[in-house]
Amino acid sequence: MTGKSDWQGKTGEGWAAQWQRTDRSFGGATEKLLARSREFPFRQALDIGCGAGELALALARGHPQARVVGVDVSPQLIDVARGRAANLANVSFELADAAQWRPDDAFAPELLISRHGVMFFDDPPAAFANLAALAAPGANLLFSCFRDRAENPFFTEIGRLLPASDGAPDPYAPGPFAFAERDHVSAILQSGGWRAPEFEAFDFAMIAGAGEDPVADAMTYFQTIGPAAVALREMPEADRARVLAAIHEVVTANCRDGVVALRAGLWIVTASRA
Repeated sequence: MTGKSDWQGKTGEGWAAQWQRTDRSFGGATEKLLARSREFPFRQALDIGCGAGELALALARGHPQARVVGVDVSPQLIDVARGRAANLANVSFELADAAQWRPDDAFAPELLISRHGVMFFDDPPAAFANLAALAAPGANLLFSCFRDRAENPFFTEIGRLLPASDGAPDPYAPGPFAFAERDHVSAILQSGGWRAPEFEAFDFAMIAGAGEDPVADAMTYFQTIGPAAVALREMPEADRARVLAAIHEVVTANCRDGVVALRAGLWIVTASRA
């Protein structure tokens, strides 16, 4: 489970410190979302769970006459995003929870977009209802989220090397795979005031390592922000050494043409304000 408090604490700190790595690893998803965003004209856009700001910044650069606002609960990530936006007048970033946030001016976005920022809501139907309430009439929603774990070798290839957890986790608890089931997501959106949800399956190569030594770079990734990072920090040193050796084998096996990457499977979800 990864919730609001995690993003306000160590998870947010780690992602803020490694924002270049996260932008690189999610690059394929960012390109896909930007391509799909061209289907929807807008003068104002909201980036939900904007993180370090890559998607909002790209939208602002591509639409210089539009106003783009990014919202995130992590103060560390918002600080990074604001620093990156220093020379862009049409984008701003707010430290707030999009599940409850209401703008204090006339901001009413025609496009609400998110790169993997919507799976962490404590109460998803209420969060999407709030987003519908602040959106412009006829607004469009566009976001990415992971499909089932079995369709995401980026996670399963590393996850199988970790000690088994006690008990079966809640599949709908806030976290990376909370929106894996399309029927579950569709029900959430419709109960929150969004109509005609559509789902496009999209796969891309999620990059863990590159540069002069892509294997070493990937090992750093998996120890800092990758899917095993928290477990590695918490396990005894002997177990940690054993797991790191196994991760090194996976990383080496998936290093091709100077890049370490594994497949990630996403949903690209669209809906419109009811």
